[in-house]
Amino acid sequence: MLSAHQIDLVQASFAYVIPITDEAAAIFYGNLFAHAPDTRSLFLNDMAEQGRKLFLTLATVVDALDRLDTIVPVAQELAIRHVAYGAKAAHYNAVGIALIETLRAGLGAMFDRDTEAAWGAAYQILSDTMQAAARQAA
Repeated sequence: MLSAHQIDLVQASFAYVIPITDEAAAIFYGNLFAHAPDTRSLFLNDMAEQGRKLFLTLATVVDALDRLDTIVPVAQELAIRHVAYGAKAAHYNAVGIALIETLRAGLGAMFDRDTEAAWGAAYQILSDTMQAAARQAA
């Protein structure tokens, strides 16, 4: 469970990412492919479009952090689709690392220790929810 302060930190910092989503998406996928090269083959579509989808999904999650029950079904459905794409449990860790590195690069000094911890906690909740759904689907 996230505290109100953690939710505020994630939402406030994400507001600064929105104007640079194309750049942030490119950084994210570069980081992801560096940490988990085997994920590259999972992305057959236009990467610019994939990046927009990623940040639209992130925006939805970030907006609903204070109403997690509303995004759990969406996260579960997303996880089931990812199983069909070939995503593996190990990829979730690489995604989390790539996300934190991307936010650190995009937000600079604004991405302080508390903000990083809040993002880490939020991602862990999402990751755990998605991995549980993926295991049930498998």
